[in-house]
Amino acid sequence: MKVIETTYRTFNGIQKILEIPKKKFNQCIIYQDDNPKFYVDFYDLEKESNCMMNSLILLAGRSLEEVLTLINKKNNINLSIPKISSLVFKMKLKSEFRELDLDPLPEEWLSYSL
Repeated sequence: MKVIETTYRTFNGIQKILEIPKKKFNQCIIYQDDNPKFYVDFYDLEKESNCMMNSLILLAGRSLEEVLTLINKKNNINLSIPKISSLVFKMKLKSEFRELDLDPLPEEWLSYSL
């Protein structure tokens, strides 16, 4: 998958964020332990884990952050969505395309009873 790696200078230091070109609200890159690890597309229903995320977020009315918090607690892991510093100051230093092979979330982490 082709992504854009953007480097920002913030008050917290240099931050690198991966972004999906032409991103839609239903697509995201999920980090595990501050490293890009998973790609989720709620409308790509060919993968079972995407179907489960679709149901947990869109049908159950939860936010992605809520679902990730529940998954983290249940499986004792550290999943997150990267965010640029919440402070106002950020300066874009550079952007470059990268090719990454990101997996869908493991089905055993997802449960319809979260």
